[in-house]
Amino acid sequence: MLRAAGRVRAWERGEVLIRQGGHPDSVILITDGLTKVTSDSDNGYTSLLALRGPGELVGELSCLDGAPRSATVTAMVRVDGVVVAAETFRRLLGEHDKLSASVLCSVVARLRDSDILRAGHGAHTARVRVARVLVELARRYGVAEQTPPGAISVRMNQQELAGASATSRESVVRCLRTMQDEGLVETYRGRTVVLDLARLRELAET
Repeated sequence: MLRAAGRVRAWERGEVLIRQGGHPDSVILITDGLTKVTSDSDNGYTSLLALRGPGELVGELSCLDGAPRSATVTAMVRVDGVVVAAETFRRLLGEHDKLSASVLCSVVARLRDSDILRAGHGAHTARVRVARVLVELARRYGVAEQTPPGAISVRMNQQELAGASATSRESVVRCLRTMQDEGLVETYRGRTVVLDLARLRELAET
């Protein structure tokens, strides 16, 4: 339904799909690739709020309430998507109950995930928080590596991991170094390879 109502577009890695503070003129249905959703604070700190991939919408909330964009969405790899005008999006929601229910369920799920994440930030150590982020990313967006068997690659740099786990880059570096010594991960430029997802999940659930 949304695919037929919009125009197809592609973004290369590093291109911005939606910019924080911008006018909410459209929503984007991602059909291929991976994006990161970030928010810049007044002191210059950038928080990684979420990743969004195929089948997910970005920019829908501001199109519903008319407020300026609350976050920036950037392509982490080449991204294909369908751009739907805000007015068309609102009209489709009013005409199709199933679409409205689907969007509502998606928003509720994201709010629940956000609440759980904020609660965990105050209750767990930096090591556990980093492990939780890596487990979730590997589960939802990871790419299987050929070697070693079972390894999963997560395309995220250390600064992005810091923003996602609400800790400093220095803490992330220390956590990854310890996890590497324990045989849980290997680190490379711009990505982390999870070597033992089961053991990393045990750490995340500590």
